[in-house]
Amino acid sequence: MDKILEAVVMSSYPNNVKQGLVRRVIEAAKQPMDSEQCWSMLELSTKLYLTGDTKYKREIGKEVLEVYGHYHSEEFEEFFNVRFLLSLLQEGYGPLGKRSHYVLDYIQLGLQFVLESPSANSIFSLLRIEVLRKVCERPSPKQCAKISKLLTQHPQCIPTGKHQVLFCQQLIRCIGQFQCISEGEEDIMEFLEQVNKVSGLLQRIWRTQTSAILPSLKELFTIISSTEEQEAPSNALASVVQFVPLELMDGVIRNLTNDDSITDVQMMTAIGRMIDWVSWPLGKNIDKWIIALLKGLAAVKKFSILIEVTLSKIEKVFSKLLYPIVREGALSVLQYMLLSFQHSHEAFHLLLPHIPRLVASLKKEDSNSATSSLEQLAELIHCMFFRFSGFPDLYEPVLEAVKALPIPNEDRIKHLLGQNAWTSQKNELACFYPRLASKSETGKIGLINLGNTCYMNSIIQSLFMASDFRHSVLNLTEGNSQPLMTKLQWLFAFLEHSQRPAISPESFLSASWPPWFTPGAQQDCSEYLKYLLDRLHEEEKTGKRIYQKLKESNLMSQAVEHHYLNKTLIEKMFGGKMTTKIRCLKCLNVSSREEVFTDLSLAFPPPERHVRGSTSVLPVEEIGPQFIEPPENPSQLMGSPWIQRKAPVARDPAAPQMLVETLGFQEPGEVADPLSGDAVGVDAAKDPLSAFGEHTCAPKDSRSVPDLINYFLSPERLTAENKYHCEKCASLQDAEKVAELTEGPHYLILTLLRFSFDPRTMKRKKILDNVSIPVVLKLPVLVTPEEAEEVCQPGKDRAASGSGFMSVVYDLCSVVVHSGISSESGHYYCYSRECTDTVPHGQPQDGVLKPASDKQLDFEIQWYLFNDTRVSFSSFESVSNVTSFFPKDTAYVLFYRQRPGRQSCLLHEALAETGRLHGEPSLHKDLMEAISKDNILYLQEQEKEARNRAAYISALPKSPLWWKDFDRDKDDDNSSGGCSPAAGSGGSGSFHGLVF
Repeated sequence: MDKILEAVVMSSYPNNVKQGLVRRVIEAAKQPMDSEQCWSMLELSTKLYLTGDTKYKREIGKEVLEVYGHYHSEEFEEFFNVRFLLSLLQEGYGPLGKRSHYVLDYIQLGLQFVLESPSANSIFSLLRIEVLRKVCERPSPKQCAKISKLLTQHPQCIPTGKHQVLFCQQLIRCIGQFQCISEGEEDIMEFLEQVNKVSGLLQRIWRTQTSAILPSLKELFTIISSTEEQEAPSNALASVVQFVPLELMDGVIRNLTNDDSITDVQMMTAIGRMIDWVSWPLGKNIDKWIIALLKGLAAVKKFSILIEVTLSKIEKVFSKLLYPIVREGALSVLQYMLLSFQHSHEAFHLLLPHIPRLVASLKKEDSNSATSSLEQLAELIHCMFFRFSGFPDLYEPVLEAVKALPIPNEDRIKHLLGQNAWTSQKNELACFYPRLASKSETGKIGLINLGNTCYMNSIIQSLFMASDFRHSVLNLTEGNSQPLMTKLQWLFAFLEHSQRPAISPESFLSASWPPWFTPGAQQDCSEYLKYLLDRLHEEEKTGKRIYQKLKESNLMSQAVEHHYLNKTLIEKMFGGKMTTKIRCLKCLNVSSREEVFTDLSLAFPPPERHVRGSTSVLPVEEIGPQFIEPPENPSQLMGSPWIQRKAPVARDPAAPQMLVETLGFQEPGEVADPLSGDAVGVDAAKDPLSAFGEHTCAPKDSRSVPDLINYFLSPERLTAENKYHCEKCASLQDAEKVAELTEGPHYLILTLLRFSFDPRTMKRKKILDNVSIPVVLKLPVLVTPEEAEEVCQPGKDRAASGSGFMSVVYDLCSVVVHSGISSESGHYYCYSRECTDTVPHGQPQDGVLKPASDKQLDFEIQWYLFNDTRVSFSSFESVSNVTSFFPKDTAYVLFYRQRPGRQSCLLHEALAETGRLHGEPSLHKDLMEAISKDNILYLQEQEKEARNRAAYISALPKSPLWWKDFDRDKDDDNSSGGCSPAAGSGGSGSFHGLVF
């Protein structure tokens, strides 16, 4: 049969006649036949597909292969073996070289018929090695596109592990060498499609393996920063950047701009080539990355690089405004380059000859894109006129070209100039890190780093975002005999009301500095926080009490006064209580001791300790039952939701232990009932948090905050060298110790003990384990019988008296992150949001301040990233993923705020009552005057800078008559220059000129 088919294909018959004969052969091939005949047909069809000199022959070869793959699978699997594929990939087939595109097409065609065969894994293993080898040989764009198509259709063939990272890096190297030789539009479109396929493969790999992103970006930067290459890398590299998550931008840019191993020449080369990417028509977010890197360079004061790059590239960026497909990105880059280049008129003057021609071209285009770009361009030009006046002969043609376009007012011009200049003092303060969001955007103010003081800045911002604490501090009366608290009040007031983008905490630093801290050295933020809270607490104990003032003002009821009068502000806001019980295992005597705390220091369980898996909603774990109403439908219960931990410490049987959980919305204040016989699970189907699994779900082997708290609360065996001295036995005995929370703080501070002392190196090392952070936390608090009785729902009888656990719900409000590998080095920053009662003025129901909806999680509350002077918008997703993207950036100190519930109703009522009487905190006169004076001083500083600019410009040669006329024109928006613009016409140019 193979001879017949070959004779037909090679004959001189017309194609329609051949097609009929071939169809008969193909139909006959569907019938059973011997193995030798199958092999002959497979060899012939392979030859036709790989060496056929016409498309017709290759199509016939493809049809025959598909038939034998379907109807003779065993023979096909035997023929399509690993040895044959290895020969194809390394030696080619027949006269064709090994780089034949048809070889890859052939393999892709055959793979679909062997996916379930015993040899499939061997074939995948071979291809994983061979595709890596092929990309290392720098194949052409077409060949790379074929490889990408093959791997996209069969992801089992993508290299894994370290080879996967290497594959991504080598693929980026390939893209860097892509060139489109032809200038025809069809060829260019085909080239763009090929590049898109290759970069799309990178995106697919990065989505499933985020750890490959940063090594890939490092390779990309190595390529574009190389000064040894004879030829610049391809602009096709822009297609790679568009798939990098924007969440990585801050860290990547910060690392690049602070890397001392990168020379100025390399950085200049890299940013210059990135700016060239604005001409790539398929790129997304390219302008954001370029601007972020420019801002990052300004933040570290590398102005020489910025000046050189701006002057060499600004005309090229401007020329891209002619092309609608890249206009938006090019205009964004142009705006930043011009508005930031304020020390000299040189960059703007380079564009003057080209502006009239571009304006005429955009007017002629008459599209929405052109109209919008014209308005933005006119605004930019008037900003430059305002900044660099004094050149009438150069500006008149430009002024004439834009005279019909809207003119921005002076305030708008000053705003644009003020927020973008990288040489101004304001920008040096506010733009310490890239992607700055100014105060006008976030409404928040940064803190200046005074020399490794980021540990203090992060703690201050976290305390400031604790709104109840902030309001209490701002409400302090004058003359409160608390000097440190007064300084904190002033600092909070400036963070609330200053017009500056960032302020200096120098005064507070000197007052709150722990005496054992080394000036200029990095410190432990948790150690500073403990010292600060202790200082504030002790200071208030020796001075006037805040709540004594509230009593004199009749702002508190007698019940609230009795409960809180003797507490300091620190105790009310951050103070909790726990009881430590130790039970002698010989005489069974139990001794207990109550102690107060302002934070819980959570150690990491040893590696051998089991870490439970995580679901979207972690079930409560407890010893003993819990007083929760069972759902009406038993089918809603989760399987085995109550998982018993270690053997419990024998103690009061009426005090069953209860584990921490993360959850959606349940009724706060559920109490553990020792006699309830049913173990009831969480209704996962109705729990709204199940829709937010990423907010509480952790990788299988990672730890979570509830894991660490449960470990903290779990029983500890005291034995061997750690035996307990039992007073009843009058000797050392084995014992068990357990801690129980008896009063939950209003703000729960959790410190993850990541730093431990290594006796071998004599240094503190850091535990880099990722810990998943729940946005909502449910904490078990032991209550007395009286308290337990109060929280029972009306109309329900308790089954028995005795102590029990009440679940107290907390919302995450701040996360302080440490970046680095040691407590003596690295950097601190924090994520924060402002958690308040959903209905602050709502009436209590059943003794509880009810939120607006118990079934709605407040994920909508805006998160902020505080990074010294830089304040930007963020999200809980960024908080959750920071360690995944940057392994050395780990959550260290967490702040949770207690939801209004039965246990906390007194404090919430007091805060709500104070809020109703006072509204926003009103500052005392001296503090208000100090803020007002500083805001005026800040405006004067800006005015002084403007006068210095004017003095510089006035020293330049100019025409007195023209100067006078121009001054008058600034007040008359309808006036314009009298000279006609230079004649010019704008064309779109050829398409290939845009891309290359």
